[in-house]
Amino acid sequence: MRSAVVSISSNMVEGFEKSNNNEFIRFLRISKGSAGELRSQLYISFTIKYINDPEFNSNNDNLLNLSSQIGGLINYLTQKRRNKEFIIR
Repeated sequence: MRSAVVSISSNMVEGFEKSNNNEFIRFLRISKGSAGELRSQLYISFTIKYINDPEFNSNNDNLLNLSSQIGGLINYLTQKRRNKEFIIR
């Protein structure tokens, strides 16, 4: 789970530092995938009773929100790329 958490932010930063729109979007998608991986691990932790209901609900809600935000950023950048208005410098 720690690895998936670190992967979310690390891939965002790595993609941004590439200074290339396509690469940034690609790494954001990887970050979103890591958030999904973490949610899966959260479900497993809950199922085996490693975490309780409040811990599961809070973390799951936060991960759903984060995944939605990353998806929104991907959509925004994809639209900007199509319109050729967005350039990372």
